[in-house]
Amino acid sequence: MILVLLGAPGVGKGTQAEFISREFGIPQISTGDILRKEVKEGSELGKQAKKYMDSGALVPDDVIVGMMEKRIKADDCRNGFILDGFPRTTDQAEALDKMLEKNSLTLDKVILIDVPKNEIVERLTGRRVCSKCGAVYHIKNNPPKTEGVCDKCGGELIQRDDDTKEVVENRLKVYEESTMPLIYYYKKANKLAKINGLGNIEKIFENIKAVLQ
Repeated sequence: MILVLLGAPGVGKGTQAEFISREFGIPQISTGDILRKEVKEGSELGKQAKKYMDSGALVPDDVIVGMMEKRIKADDCRNGFILDGFPRTTDQAEALDKMLEKNSLTLDKVILIDVPKNEIVERLTGRRVCSKCGAVYHIKNNPPKTEGVCDKCGGELIQRDDDTKEVVENRLKVYEESTMPLIYYYKKANKLAKINGLGNIEKIFENIKAVLQ
C-alpha cells in the first residue's frame, strides 16, 4: 500500500502516520528525515542538497525526487510506504507519478486530514514546550498542573517561535498557496479521501482505516 498524507501544519499528520505505519507494517517517509540522513552520510545527493540548504535556498525537485527514489527501493518499503511532506506541489506530484511508474508501483490513496483554520491556529498557538526536557503541553487541551511549569521535570514552559499567531498564520498561507492545488490534482485523479481531523485521534484513525480497507 502506497499512501500520501496531506494536511496543513497542526492537523495531526505525524500522529496518524505513526498509527498507519504500525497497523499496516509500512514505513513513514519524511522528506526532512531523508535530507538529514543523506547530508549526514555525505552521499552525492546529500552534498547537492547541502549546498542549497546552507545558502537557505529550497532544495530543487530533481534532488528531492532522486532521494525519494533511492529511499523507496529500501527493503522496508517492499510492502508499501507513507509519504509525509512530499509531494508539496503539483510539479512534485507529477514527478512522483513518473517515479512510481518507472518502478512499477501505484499510488493507492491520498489522505487529506481536514481541520478548520481557526482550530489549527488555536492548536498551534496554545502549544507550550518544556525548555528542559521537551515535553509538550497545550494551555487548553493538555495544560500542566501548575501554569508555566513542566509536570515532569519542573522546567519552564515556553512558546516556540514558530507557534506565535503571526508565524502560524503565515505558515497556513504558504500551505494554502502551494498545497491546495495538490488537492485538486489528486481529486481529479480520483485518489483523494478527505478525513475530518477534529475529535478523538483514535476515532480519526478508525475513519482512515475504513477508507483504506
